[in-house]
Order: sequence, then structure tokens, then C-alpha cells
Amino acid sequence: MRTTQRWTLAVVCVATAMLMLDIAVVNTALSKIAGDLHTDLHGLQWIVDAYTLALASTVLTAGSLADRFGRRRLFSAGLVLFVVSSLACAAAGDIGFLNAARAVQGVGAAIMFAVSLALLANAFPDAKERGGALAAYGATIGASFAVGPLVGGALTSGLSWRWIFLINVPLGLACLAITRAYVVESKDAAARRVDLGGLLTLTGGLFLLILALLRGNELGWGSAQIVAELGAAGALLAAFVAIEATVAQPMLPLGLFRSGSFTGAQVGAFAISASWFAIFFYITLYMQQVLGLSAIEAGLVYLPSTIIMFFVAGATSALAQKVSGRAMVSVGLVLVGVGMALLTLAQVDSSWTIALPGSILAMIGTGLFNPSISNFALGSVPEHQSGLAAGANDTFRQAGIAVGVAALGALIPSGAVFAGGDQGAFVGGLHDALWVCAALCAAGGAACWALLRDPAPAVEAQEPVEALVLEAA
Repeated sequence: MRTTQRWTLAVVCVATAMLMLDIAVVNTALSKIAGDLHTDLHGLQWIVDAYTLALASTVLTAGSLADRFGRRRLFSAGLVLFVVSSLACAAAGDIGFLNAARAVQGVGAAIMFAVSLALLANAFPDAKERGGALAAYGATIGASFAVGPLVGGALTSGLSWRWIFLINVPLGLACLAITRAYVVESKDAAARRVDLGGLLTLTGGLFLLILALLRGNELGWGSAQIVAELGAAGALLAAFVAIEATVAQPMLPLGLFRSGSFTGAQVGAFAISASWFAIFFYITLYMQQVLGLSAIEAGLVYLPSTIIMFFVAGATSALAQKVSGRAMVSVGLVLVGVGMALLTLAQVDSSWTIALPGSILAMIGTGLFNPSISNFALGSVPEHQSGLAAGANDTFRQAGIAVGVAALGALIPSGAVFAGGDQGAFVGGLHDALWVCAALCAAGGAACWALLRDPAPAVEAQEPVEALVLEAA
């Protein structure tokens, strides 16, 4: 049993590290990709958004399929798809092919994301042991995203930007071998069928929303095309809600939102992703295009905060004995917001050290937030629906990143600085975006404090999780 638990935790953390790296690792390679593939800022934004959009729009379906057909089986299939699409990304000869391959990669990532927490829930039925596993999982998410620029910078500077995708191949194959050898199969005997209507409306709505946000500055926010795209996005997302409210087996049962803990977990995931994780794209551009740092130098700037965050996240399991998960989530979000506010001190002529106080504080908040929010996401539904819970939480995470990158781009004139234009305008727009992100985190922290409820202490180890079954019904 212990061997199975250790290998399950290891493979979930390594696979999650790959997925998060592939969101963050491209940031420091943007300049090289733009030069080699002859693209502009819009093409570069889609490198991030094609991946996160595909992930966000399919992760719920992936979770329901995993509950139905077997979580280990789906996890293995996701690994295969992720490895193959990573090879395609590395072989891309133009930006269109790269972005298409990134979308396929996002589907593979969706499958693995949706199943990861469910595999941990099955391997660690004891609440205390699960808390330790989730602490490791949360530390992996934050550390991977933060260290991504450093890894991307090292590979890009030392080899080629194509190696940021090729590195996935040996890691993915190793994860596949471990999964087949050690991970125990599990499924939900009463799993839901695929909600095709929900999948199509959610995917279409998110795609049109992000497309409009990316092109609003270029075409004009009052132009017929942007207004039509925003209107259609709103209609499709409203149709998604209507379908979920009426279909017999919805991909996202709206009744789950009657649980404050379930709702709070989604609000918190969206808040940190649409702000801190999304602004990474533009902070890295600032370091390279304004401060003139190389890819590896930009990555190294994040190293101190990454190390601190890793230890903070790892300590949350012990800290949970004294501090409530509700407090760690809410305070974590507030610290992330304060950290981003400190980053507004950065100017055109600043030193790279100006980013250290803000990034360190934000990463301390991230370290507190990630393990605790995962615990709430899993604990707010019955254990047999862990795939659905994980998929819902990852949907809000990835939709937050995709929408955040696009929406913040409307505030930051990134195209000008990327082409050697007005650096002052870029920094001013970055300040505006950082203040918006700080406000979003503050609002998210307040909402989580109001919504989340820690489980009452119990005699039996499994009771804290099981006691929340009725809350999600």
C-alpha cells in the first residue's frame, strides 16, 4: 500500500509539473519563437491561450470520462497524447502549426489534470495522509509554474526553444511506465455520460470571448466584429448554464454550487489564475523587452520566490493542524494581491531586483493557497465524484489563465514594446493590469472567507471528507 501511494504521488506530481511547465515555460522563449516563426504578439498570445483554452474547455468532460471508464486508463491516454503533441510542437515550422499542436497538447493535459486529484483521493483515503499528499501536489503546481521561466530560459539559451517541448518526451514516457506498473485503477460505478451540448457551448463561448479580448484593441471595442464575438460568447455561455440546469447528466451539475466550499474553491482558483498566473506572461516580457534580460536571466529572477514558495507549500500540512484551510486560502490570496501591488514599483529604468519583494510575497501566498484550495475542491463532493471535482476546479483554473492573458492584453500595449516601441506606455499599462489583478485577488480572498467552511473535527480519519457529502448534494 505504501509503495503504491508513494508511486502514485510521484507520478501525479511529475505529470502535474509537466503540465504547469508547459503553461509557464514558453514565456522566456517568446522572443526566440517570434524570430524563428516570424510572428507577432497575437500569435505569441495564442501559444498560451490555445493550450489553456483547450485544457479549460475539455477538462470537465475528461473528468467524467475518467470516472466512467477508469482513471488510470484515462491518465495513461492523456500522457500518450501529451507526448505526441509535444513532439509536434517541437517540429513546428510556422506559428499556426505550433498553436494547433498546443491545442492538442492542452487536450492531453486536460485528461491528466482531471484525473490527478482523483488518483490522489483514491490512493490516500485517510484524511491526514491526503493532506500531506495535497501539500506536495500544491507545492508542485506553484513551483512548476514559477520555475517554468527559468527552465524555459535555460533550454532556450543553451539549446533551442524547441527543447521546451522535447523535454516532455522522456518525462512523459517515464510517467507512463510508472502509471502502468504502480497506479491502482478506480472508477465511479454511477458515472455520468458525456454532455456533448455542454462541451460545445462551453468551448465555443470561451473561444469567442478570448478571441474578442485578444483583438479588441486592434479592431476597436465598438467594432461590429468585436461586439458580435462578445455577444455570441455571452449567448453560448448562457446556453451552457441553461443546458447544465436541464440536461439529465450535466458535465457541471449546478447543484454543486449550493455548497459554499465547492463554490469558494472555484472562485479562488479563478481569482489567482486570472491574475497572478496570467500576469506572468507580461512580467516576463517586461524583463526581457524593457529591462533587456536574457531568457536565462529572466528565469533566474523568479528563483528566490520559487524556493520560498516550495517550502511554504510543503509546510501547509503541518500548519493545517493550527490554522484553518479557510484562513490559508483567503490570506494566501490577499498576499498574492499585495505582492502584485508591490510590483507596480517597477519602472522603465529599474533594476531587476525591483521584482523580488513583490514576487516573493506573491509566491508565499501561492504556497499557502494551492494545497488548501485543492483540499476544499476534493472535500466538497462525495469521494466517488472526485474526477468531477478535480475537473471543475481545473476548468476554473485554466479558464482563468486563458481569459486573464487575453483580458490583461487589452490593458497593456504589448505590441509596441515587442516591436521596439514605447516602453513607457508598456510599463504604464502593466501597472494598470497589476492593480486590476491585485483587486481581483482581494475580492477573491473576501469571497473565499465568506464561502469556505472547514470540516468539523472528527474521531475517525475519513470523517472530515465524508461529512461533506451531504453539503454537495
